[in-house]
Amino acid sequence: MLDLIIKNCNLADGQAGVDVGVQNGRIVSIRPALQAEAGQVVDAQGQLLSAPFVDAHFHMDSTLSYGLPRVNQSGTLLEGIALWGELKPLLTQEALVERALAYCDWAVANGLLAIRSHVDVCDSRLLATEALLHVRERVKPYLDLQLVAFPQDGVLRSPGAMDNLKRALDMGLDVVGGIPHFECTMADGAESVRLLCELAAERGLRVDMHCDETDDPMSRHIETLAYHTQRLGLQGRVTGSHLTSMHSMDNYYVSKLIPLIREAGVSAIANPLINITIQGRHDTYPKRRGMTRVPELMAAGVTVAFGHDCVMDPWYSLGSGDMLEVAHMGLHVGQMTGQDAMRACFEAVTSAPAKILGLDETGIEVGKRADMVLLQARNPVEALRLRATRLNVWRAGKQIASTPPATATLSLDGRPQTVDFRA
Repeated sequence: MLDLIIKNCNLADGQAGVDVGVQNGRIVSIRPALQAEAGQVVDAQGQLLSAPFVDAHFHMDSTLSYGLPRVNQSGTLLEGIALWGELKPLLTQEALVERALAYCDWAVANGLLAIRSHVDVCDSRLLATEALLHVRERVKPYLDLQLVAFPQDGVLRSPGAMDNLKRALDMGLDVVGGIPHFECTMADGAESVRLLCELAAERGLRVDMHCDETDDPMSRHIETLAYHTQRLGLQGRVTGSHLTSMHSMDNYYVSKLIPLIREAGVSAIANPLINITIQGRHDTYPKRRGMTRVPELMAAGVTVAFGHDCVMDPWYSLGSGDMLEVAHMGLHVGQMTGQDAMRACFEAVTSAPAKILGLDETGIEVGKRADMVLLQARNPVEALRLRATRLNVWRAGKQIASTPPATATLSLDGRPQTVDFRA
């Protein structure tokens, strides 16, 4: 007697019409025509059963703060950072917790069950650290929240930032962050990478740095990050986020850089919605897209994920916690319109970020925790095209969210007709 069987579902790996059996919160069977009884049976009717969405790059301490204390009129990265500096003294722990929990509700409704959030540690009060540690415990039953100690104002540039970062790690943050391109000089940026990687190596932690988030083709911090990853034996534990300068770099240099990233075992996270909005702000025309070289990194064997980055905060006024929207934008910006490329974009918000975060329990495989999303689509490409409705969301086999199917009814020539947008 199983707890749950999801019958007649398609999987992202191409399996079609299979049944998935769940017992004690884990997937125990994946096969056609599963012969077993269950406490609950769901007929998927040929729809896509996916692993949950994973956001590998987000800022939960600033989310849903749009308009506080004012709006970013220029839309630039630097005005956003300045605006966040104005807001920090006004923050309260209660408001941080309230906004973060509201966003986590959005996430779960969208089938997003794991988030890596950067947490600004440059405020010596560490209010955001305390607030998000509290949120992490609150949401733990239904959402994995991984927290990065992030020195938003520069670990060397901001007085006391290194001490604050170490205190935040002592309090329980999970990952060492950095922002080398925001240090005062290129040399200081390189030094910050060295110091932070050494700190991570000492503590046995992962690294995730905002790296080269600029239009400057001479920004070289991802090269430095790859070097120290190899020097310190951190392969598989280090991520470079944004990497937008790579969009503007000389092709010959990139032909050397991408193999270096691959050899170092460094992962990459692009943030399509934000990269396409913030980068190229100083351009007239032609105007650069700004997103890093996603297809080329993937072709070289680098693990690449897409992140949402921001939702309704000083840097971005839109967003809803929908990772299919993120992948949909990444597909267009990267001109990834081939079938394999589109499936890779789907993986960039599911399996690839799960690998970067070290979420070994995630995946539609026997033995894995039964975290699953049933989408109103038959395959990953259709899910991207439609930004498919999340019909059901399960955590460890327990349904935690559901949404009615998206339908439209036409009345033409007196004949009511239901429209199915699935081709």
